[in-house]
Amino acid sequence: MAKQLDTLLPKDAPKQRKSGFRPLRRAVRIPVWGDLGIRLGLALLLISIVVMIHWFDRGGLVDSVDGEVSFLDIVYFTMISITTTGFGDIAPVTDRARLVEAVIVTPIRFAVFFIFVGTAYNFIIKRSWEKWRMNRIQEKLSNHVIVLGFGVSGSESVAELIERGMEPSNIVVVDPSEDRLVEAEKLGVNVMNADATRDQTLNAVQVGTAQSVLVSAGRDDTSILIVLTVRHLAPKVPISVVVRADDNELLARQAGADNVINPVRFTGLLLAGSARGAHISDYLADLASVTGRVQLVERVVTEEECGCSIEQLSTGGRGLRVYRDGRAIGFWEDECQTLQAGDVVVEIVPSMNGETKGDGH
Repeated sequence: MAKQLDTLLPKDAPKQRKSGFRPLRRAVRIPVWGDLGIRLGLALLLISIVVMIHWFDRGGLVDSVDGEVSFLDIVYFTMISITTTGFGDIAPVTDRARLVEAVIVTPIRFAVFFIFVGTAYNFIIKRSWEKWRMNRIQEKLSNHVIVLGFGVSGSESVAELIERGMEPSNIVVVDPSEDRLVEAEKLGVNVMNADATRDQTLNAVQVGTAQSVLVSAGRDDTSILIVLTVRHLAPKVPISVVVRADDNELLARQAGADNVINPVRFTGLLLAGSARGAHISDYLADLASVTGRVQLVERVVTEEECGCSIEQLSTGGRGLRVYRDGRAIGFWEDECQTLQAGDVVVEIVPSMNGETKGDGH
């Protein structure tokens, strides 16, 4: 399988992605301790500037203890001045010294203050809050839908799920692009900036308790690798994946995908349908979207429907197909005349739009 996955990569494919899709700015991102060092260095630089200002203007300062202002006194005065402590033993007495304190030292004092407050917020308060909030979200994740990849297909699927009535808080989007996640957050879903091929990422979003996993990584090789990882961690969770090359559909199924969707093939079906009738492609698109007048529904037959025909569904829908023991049975076949417990039926039912606008189909 590893060799097959390698063959999916173009020979001239870029080599910068070692652990999944990551923006180029990630490669030069300053590490946590580097960021902390820069902040502290900037604060020390500003304090050093104030020390030099006080030293060159030491003639405007008075030491009430011994009357002499040494360099150690300057450092001491700078620190108590920056921290706004002020014991009064050293004080500016001339107009120029007070002007320097008001115009130069005070803005630097505020700058140093905000640097330390910002550092404390980023490295202590914010991280603790985010960790607590993430733990709370993880505790509540169950029977949720995980969308791995928020590109064109992923974003459309999330929007469609919300249109179909799913709570945004019950959807988790994983994508390595921060810009895409910003758009996902606007929909109210849970987001994570991470590599979906990693076990740690999938465990963090509770893949084992998910209702289903939708994979659309943008590249077939990455999508298939994600499917392998998900199936390894969650053997029973339904997986749907988008692939664009016909040759990769079999690989995706061998990797463990329950549903393999080829948008290129579906587009071809719509085009071919339009060639045979003006309304066929329109109807197919109508069935695929909840915003249409009718929609396809897959469900398990109810206890009351057992023994009935596929034409006698309790919902009033038009039954199309029954899945029994892994086999598809068409509505015209005799076996569909007697529904059994455990059968899965696919039917066409009017959507909410159909109720309000009328079903013209």
